Amino acid sequence: MVDPAALRTLVVDDEPLALERMLHICRSLASLDVVGTAHDGAAALRAIDEHVPDLILLDMTMPELDGLAVARALSARSVAPAIIFVTAHDGFAVEAFDLDAVDYVLKPVTPERLERAVSRAVSRRGSRAAGKGEWLTEFWVPHRSELLRIAAADVSRIDAERDYVRLHVTAPDGPPRSYLMLQTVSGLEARLDPEKFIRLHRSTILRRDRITGLRHDGLGVWSAELGDGSAVRIGRTYLAKAKAMAGR
Repeated sequence: MVDPAALRTLVVDDEPLALERMLHICRSLASLDVVGTAHDGAAALRAIDEHVPDLILLDMTMPELDGLAVARALSARSVAPAIIFVTAHDGFAVEAFDLDAVDYVLKPVTPERLERAVSRAVSRRGSRAAGKGEWLTEFWVPHRSELLRIAAADVSRIDAERDYVRLHVTAPDGPPRSYLMLQTVSGLEARLDPEKFIRLHRSTILRRDRITGLRHDGLGVWSAELGDGSAVRIGRTYLAKAKAMAGR
């Protein structure tokens, strides 16, 4: 008997073997009730109208109408199912987050990883977000065979590394870590709350509450001192903004 509290779920994948594997995993999770399947984006939208699912396990890469296009179409609706993207590619995490996806699961999917993703969907049941927040509150970063969620509150510094950025994480319950994410500093700056983050160099963004002071190094050169004892040189074009932050 199906648990009446189980999430009505639609599984979408254009690869028959991948679809069958997802169905097999879904059957092992009591929190899911699979009400339908679809093999492409257009069929997925029709199935959503027909079955009105609570959740979609959505393949990212499909011919013609892909997973992102399906999610964009759903974002325009006042009421829409939660989305867990399931994909073999880790390069779409930023786009997925922008579309308010619950999670982003990399193939090959394991029952344990899907169960964690579904738990997040269950916790959001009954109140789909009215829309993504104006500012980023978390990041998704590739790590081994999955993507980790990193709270923006735990990121003390962001440095540019060519086409990537490195997030320096100082969570209260663990040692300092860093993660690479495919994104630009300018792209992230536009999505970060300026009340919490400040760009002080063309290659560096700092979390404001991790800055302990500004230091004049002479000859017009200034640095921002951080709580961990390190310092970041302030770019000349960002110096006025740094001084304004300090009330100078």
